[in-house]
Amino acid sequence: MKQSYVYILKCSDKTYYTGVTSNLEQRVFQHQVGFYPDCYTIKRRPIKLVFYCEFTDINLAIDTEKQIKKWSQAKKEALINDDYDALPNLARKKFK
Repeated sequence: MKQSYVYILKCSDKTYYTGVTSNLEQRVFQHQVGFYPDCYTIKRRPIKLVFYCEFTDINLAIDTEKQIKKWSQAKKEALINDDYDALPNLARKKFK
């Protein structure tokens, strides 16, 4: 079964980029060298890999990537720092 990875990169402007790939090392290298000129990270280099997790089901990896992309910066940082207890309290809430 082919491995897939969800990863988070920290960009030079202190934003985060979340992606999914089947070859983590190659994809991080592509971000570092600007392989895709239209990519979010192209003008935010250098980048640093700060988190990744492995999946054996690509569909679950894609769903996880989409979920993380919607998270606030604080929630992503809790994930990056292994502060799993903080994740539920960092969900975005809109009060009127």
